[in-house]
Amino acid sequence: MSDEGTSKKRIGILGGLSPESTTVYYDSIIREYYKLRGDEHYPEILIYSVDFARYTKWFIDGKWEDAGKHMADIFEKMRTAGADFGLIAANTPHRALDSVLRWSSLPILSIIEVTAEAVQKAGVKTAGLLGTRFTMQEEFYKEGLAQRGLKVIVPDGDDINEVHRIIYDELVKNIIRDESRERYKEIIERLARKGAEGIILGCTEIPLLIGEGDIDLPLFDTTDIHAKAALMRALQ
Repeated sequence: MSDEGTSKKRIGILGGLSPESTTVYYDSIIREYYKLRGDEHYPEILIYSVDFARYTKWFIDGKWEDAGKHMADIFEKMRTAGADFGLIAANTPHRALDSVLRWSSLPILSIIEVTAEAVQKAGVKTAGLLGTRFTMQEEFYKEGLAQRGLKVIVPDGDDINEVHRIIYDELVKNIIRDESRERYKEIIERLARKGAEGIILGCTEIPLLIGEGDIDLPLFDTTDIHAKAALMRALQ
């Protein structure tokens, strides 16, 4: 019997933020592996699904250190269980990534870093950013992209509120509405008029609503980018 599977790195996924996108991560990694290798020696994956409401309250209250420490505790558990590296299956919690890295020794694959690489590779220099209110209004995501030479444009106030509302009231509950897709398309058109050459779907639930063919600009699906980057690291 082949021992090929033992040569791959074991992936630790912190999920549940929300459950809808966590399942997409698992599915994307497995499907992409099969496309690349055509066999069933999939990388081993550990998934720890957290209390979504608890994290949402921390985010609203600005308690990023509490969120970071809790995530670090989880990654330490996954490291003890044999994970070689970890990833947070969501964009917003990366606001607390510095705290995670301070409290956990498990290497973490940043969604911001791999997204920046994908945007640069596509030749896009100015990108529109959609995500939760925290991702669009706080500086961590924009600064992370700016450090890699990218200019970031976010929606105006009312549009920020609408993007955020649709994520939390609909997408995290797997409610997909055509009228919400049209609202997003209108918001993206306004970002394009402000100079956006491509759109970063900076919330791992947004690709449930918007995909290639919905708009003319290049889309950067952070869920897909992050999951594929995790697979490639596992195969290194």
